[in-house]
Amino acid sequence: MTSDGTVTTTNFIREIIDQHNDAGRFGGRVHTRFPPEPNGYLHIGHAKSICLNFGLAESYGGKCNLRFDDTNPTKEEQEYIDAIMRDVRWLGFDWEDRLFFASDYFDQLYQWAVQLIQMGKAYVDHLSADEMREYRGTLTTPGKDSPYRARSIEENLALFEQMRNGEFQEGECVLRAKIDMTSPNLNLRDPVLYRILHAHHPRTGDKWCIYPMYDFAHGQSDSIEGITHSICTLEFEDHRPLYDWLIDQLGIHHPQQIEFARLNINYTVMSKRRLVRLVTESHVRGWDDPRMPTLSGMRRRGYPPQAIRSFVEETSVTRQNSVNEIGLLEHHIRQYLNQHALRVMAVLNPLRVVIDNYPEGQVEELDAINNPEDESAGTRKVPFSRVLYIEQEDFMEDPPKKFYRLAPGREVRLRYGYFIKCVDVVKDAEGNVVELHCTFDPETRGGYAPDGRKVQGTLHWVSADHALEAEVRLYESLFSKPNPNDVEDGQDFTDFINSDSLQVLTGCRIEPSVATAEHGTRYQFERLGYFNIDLDSIPERLVFNRTVTLKDSWSKIQQKGG
Repeated sequence: MTSDGTVTTTNFIREIIDQHNDAGRFGGRVHTRFPPEPNGYLHIGHAKSICLNFGLAESYGGKCNLRFDDTNPTKEEQEYIDAIMRDVRWLGFDWEDRLFFASDYFDQLYQWAVQLIQMGKAYVDHLSADEMREYRGTLTTPGKDSPYRARSIEENLALFEQMRNGEFQEGECVLRAKIDMTSPNLNLRDPVLYRILHAHHPRTGDKWCIYPMYDFAHGQSDSIEGITHSICTLEFEDHRPLYDWLIDQLGIHHPQQIEFARLNINYTVMSKRRLVRLVTESHVRGWDDPRMPTLSGMRRRGYPPQAIRSFVEETSVTRQNSVNEIGLLEHHIRQYLNQHALRVMAVLNPLRVVIDNYPEGQVEELDAINNPEDESAGTRKVPFSRVLYIEQEDFMEDPPKKFYRLAPGREVRLRYGYFIKCVDVVKDAEGNVVELHCTFDPETRGGYAPDGRKVQGTLHWVSADHALEAEVRLYESLFSKPNPNDVEDGQDFTDFINSDSLQVLTGCRIEPSVATAEHGTRYQFERLGYFNIDLDSIPERLVFNRTVTLKDSWSKIQQKGG
């Protein structure tokens, strides 16, 4: 169990670490790292890697670094760096004084590249990108040596220095490792180590015009930092032989790379390229749009970080790719919010109700429970008056047999209030119901009748004179297809964007207890779902996001053995 009370379960990575510790490898140390590229915002898939790397370090009494892989200045921005640090902290993790950047090691990486050239293990290649692909071969046919592969060490050293000095154009040449062009592993067919980019770097400025590839920077940065266990997602498994080869050739500290299956969720895309397109093509309002799978989007929607961590824990760490149901994530969100979110009453589609026999001008303060799951949350006062609002859907003029809410001549309970009976219906010129007239039983304060009579329906409500007006945003999945990544010829993943993923309701009414709440405060709107106050909200214009509905389909699936 970690310090925050999360129960840790064993997995194959822990078994490997236990074996290493038993054998004395790395001196019993466990030192991990989370190495994001600052070219976009983190998403829910990254949360699994964050929780895994920081969680392993914490449970073994070790350390975890935050290291930015800032090796491509054409796509990196300070905005992304700031957002990533904010998200890691939001999830509850602390890298303490161990914040690093691959750019911190550019001088050392360059020297190691020179060392590989001096060893005859790297060369400058002038093949074009298309030619390089042709020479590389395929999975079934071996590659062939570049005509530049036989250059002398002296010539390669001179050319590489010219690359560094900016004497070549982008794409004119690269530095490649000299390994084996016939290897069955394509990653060992003389991979590119350095390419030319005449771009300003956010941290190193214009000092460099050559930048290391991820495969070169990754392992060597791990080595510099003394990482013991380099945890990667499964697509890097075929890169591990290159990771090992480079470290072994240089004769430096050798961490153990271990791969696990990344987190996938249905009705979601998590390719960074596709997320960038959603933002730049204005399919969403930005990286923190509550429909996005980004951590900033989930935070804005009201997802608690504790729920994301418990969801990640349940998905387990394996080497088998799978897709998780979005319902499982929502289940963990509901579980947390049910225990921690304050209850309030809100009416999203108001219908005016006048209680004819309630004294005009009278206002009562009724006691309401803040959270039945948390006795310490206490109670609040809710104003009750002659004119109320209820939900339009809570009234039907000609109800079906199993409709238990308000109808002409029917009596229902108002939550925390009184029994009321509908005695008249007011309609507009088009025949729409716009107002109800009711009577109340003053003996039923608190929602119980002294004579023991029962009612089947209990409605939420707000006082018309006291309720606050608000905008409420209802969110559904951004995609209508379970796997929007599965596209056929002529299709694009954006073809499956759900046109009903956002519904904006204006003129909603909410009880006044929320007036001074801060951005991000989470509530359960009784009978409606869980909501939080959006960043757009101001006292003069309240804005709420629906975090998740009350219905927990995942629990029902589990109960049925699904």
